[in-house]
Amino acid sequence: MVQAKVITVKTSPFEGQKPGTSGLRKPVATFMQPRYTENFVQAILDVALAGKPSPKETSPFEGQKPGTSGLRKPVATFMQPRYTENFVQAILDVALAGKPSPSEVTLVVGGDGRYFSKPAIEAIIGIAAGNGVGRLLVAHNGIMSTPAVSSVIRALKADGGIILTASHNPGGPQGDFGIKYNCDNGGPAPDNITNQIFARTTELKEYRTLEQTAGLVDLAILGKTVIDLEGGSGGQLTVEVIDSVEIYLQLLKTIFDFGRLKDFLASRKILIDAMNGVMGPYVKRILVEELGAPAASAIRCTPLEDFGGDHPDPNLTYAADLVAKLTTGDYDFGAAFDGDGDRNMILGRGGFFVTPSDSLAVLADHLEVIPYFSQRGVSGYARSMPTSRAVDLVAAAKGIAVYETPTGWKYFGNLMDAGAVAICGEESFGTGSDHIREKDGLWAVLAWLSVLASASDGGGSVEALLKAHWRKYGRYFYSRYDYENCEAEPCSAMMAHIRAQLTAADFTGKVFKTADGAELTVHRAFDYAYTNHLTGETESAGGHGLVVLFNGGAARAIFRLSGTGSSGATVRLYLEQHEPDGEKAAEAVAAEYVKPLAEVALAISNLAQYTGRLVPTVIT
Repeated sequence: MVQAKVITVKTSPFEGQKPGTSGLRKPVATFMQPRYTENFVQAILDVALAGKPSPKETSPFEGQKPGTSGLRKPVATFMQPRYTENFVQAILDVALAGKPSPSEVTLVVGGDGRYFSKPAIEAIIGIAAGNGVGRLLVAHNGIMSTPAVSSVIRALKADGGIILTASHNPGGPQGDFGIKYNCDNGGPAPDNITNQIFARTTELKEYRTLEQTAGLVDLAILGKTVIDLEGGSGGQLTVEVIDSVEIYLQLLKTIFDFGRLKDFLASRKILIDAMNGVMGPYVKRILVEELGAPAASAIRCTPLEDFGGDHPDPNLTYAADLVAKLTTGDYDFGAAFDGDGDRNMILGRGGFFVTPSDSLAVLADHLEVIPYFSQRGVSGYARSMPTSRAVDLVAAAKGIAVYETPTGWKYFGNLMDAGAVAICGEESFGTGSDHIREKDGLWAVLAWLSVLASASDGGGSVEALLKAHWRKYGRYFYSRYDYENCEAEPCSAMMAHIRAQLTAADFTGKVFKTADGAELTVHRAFDYAYTNHLTGETESAGGHGLVVLFNGGAARAIFRLSGTGSSGATVRLYLEQHEPDGEKAAEAVAAEYVKPLAEVALAISNLAQYTGRLVPTVIT
């Protein structure tokens, strides 16, 4: 037996090692250069072995449990050897279960372009090949918004999709990464699927991939690459790099009157902030090229792996530069999107801010001005539980059903699939309709522009539209306090402390008095449980938020630990106060209305003591 040691030798490329008609031919002296022959032979083997499936031994990682919208962790966590591969293998084990022929399966792959996206896509290609998947539709340069992925899955009748995003979380080497699986309806995998994926991650012993995955497909070039698979049953994996915008654009054209929008924008100044996320190409292609907005209307439209060092979260804190520009009065309308394009923030002239809850209610009240809904009708509305009840007032006036669900767009999917809901919204800057199964930031912007273009005065302002709405329906004054990156254990203890109070026999009817003399009387308190609206089954007995109603239900405080962070805990405190008087609703200041409620909620929770935080990270 001969023993040999494998070594790795550092090298660098040589120019001109391009094979001719029959291989690489050079003078002997050229081949005799140090590393020249070795480089070329290594390149041959890299290609020759690339299509050979190779099972890799592995073992489970703790904590690969998807949260509200996929698995999100620090980039460094995903970059650990086998970590990403394990989770992708678990997804495919569940996604391919019951499929008679994986070779007939088509999956869509895209993401927001954040750091580590391309290595992750290479890993997905290898593992898809190793598991016999027949076809991958991969976004151009790996970049495709979450709404666009949903539209492609639905339009091309794909079997599902893998989206690489941590949404509004920071990017870059020190930031976050995420992977989530969407089903064949284009929507996020529901709890029963994500629970299966998590269970699979706890028992993996191997993942199946190719010997070589790097460089197999050039994501910068549109077109097909066919990978012939050696070993096992053979077969092929076709990887098609597709345009990231086109299919989504064509869908939007069936929803909105692009001619009317173009005419409206010709007389309005808008400013749209893509926050260096995935939406840059969509803003340029759709708002600028298709609808004629000036190029200067689109800012921060180059997708960057670290989002330019900024936090791609469209709110008053992280999009403060956009707010400042609108405050000057130079623009009629402004909007911002998050990293993967499913969230949006709407602003009017002077920096007038539209809360996501009010945005949902106003759009619900005016859907008939959008061709898609004027032709199809409006079946119902849906909102997440922490979202204000503003849309409920619209539903009651119109005689249309409204459904309340836990936080997470996945809970809207079955309602839309059943035709029960036309428009949905979450207080976390998410709005969308049944055209896809994800929230859709650009859809919301085009919907708002459509409503403004149809205003009775031929093009109203955002502020005038909101105030008219409040005068008609009254107003739910609303605020959300976010305490980000808190220590997890004290936060869990705080929730237990609140829960103990809510379940005490003497809590209902308890009167809280504020420093300003306001009184809030507990009307009802509970741990929010969810019963499926269609099946009547109890899907969860609690855990979606602790709710306290005051003064007959006119005021509401909700305590919740967010499921979208990658580390630690984010505490969210939601505050809501109803004002039925239209004039007061239109003119009062929201912060003053919710101030007494905030004082009582902080006292009930002892939040400052448990978290050590005296002020929120973000106030919406």
